[in-house]
Amino acid sequence: MTAIVAAPVRQPSFGAVRLRSSLRQHEPRFFEAGILLALLAAPTLFAAFVDGRSFQGEDNWIKPLKFEVALSVYLLTLAFYARWLPRGTAQRRWYRIYSASVVAAIAFEMVWICGAAALGTASHFNPSPEGEIFYSFAGIGALLLTSATPVYAWLIARNPTTGLAPALKEALVTGLALTLPLTLLTAGMMSQMGAHGVGGSGVAGGTFPVMGWLRDGGDLRVAHFFATHAMHFIPAFGLASVALWGPAVRLPVRLFALGYIAFVVWVFAEALAGRAFLPGVG
Repeated sequence: MTAIVAAPVRQPSFGAVRLRSSLRQHEPRFFEAGILLALLAAPTLFAAFVDGRSFQGEDNWIKPLKFEVALSVYLLTLAFYARWLPRGTAQRRWYRIYSASVVAAIAFEMVWICGAAALGTASHFNPSPEGEIFYSFAGIGALLLTSATPVYAWLIARNPTTGLAPALKEALVTGLALTLPLTLLTAGMMSQMGAHGVGGSGVAGGTFPVMGWLRDGGDLRVAHFFATHAMHFIPAFGLASVALWGPAVRLPVRLFALGYIAFVVWVFAEALAGRAFLPGVG
């Protein structure tokens, strides 16, 4: 009689599972906070569905939802980039304190924005005494959380063992390094003006598809969007540059970075002049 031996069942290995493990391994705080923010989008969508209130022509819960998505992408991107930090960085005491502070700043931002949505009032540019106090603290928190990009740029730049192609490494470092100054330029102007709209109604009617940018005047949030995503667009071009011109050719990356700066400044100037971004769209 022949014995039948059952072969062990091998669990399938999925790319998403490997990616999740890798992100958690290299930067567990940013990864877990990013996933939590992504999960919070579900109850926020539910709140938007059941709460019929709006503020300045926009559903009360759209702004918290946008911030949850944006900050989730931000944290998960940093968790992905953390693989190229110098070995042992994540275990150093200063880094653990710093990364925890970044997560705490993001938590404060979300509590503040969601709280304002629940109260049916403005989080940003709220002229009330309480609103101005919270806005001041939120500004400090925003500076702290965005400071992670130049910190990562510095750490990755000084790591000789990233294994990245020279052009891609330069694109990654440049994109991270530019994110904070470009963001300060755009966010600082909005803070000084006390509004994001220039020359229009400031009401979210007839907006740019998906993004919600104003169409009847300039909107400083457009330049702010591209400023904060320098950490994505420039490294993405770096990948294309390696494929097109080879791993060691850095000139295309440098030219693209200069062009990207010029583009953000142009979009910013157009908004200040009261002109809508891509006026034929939306």
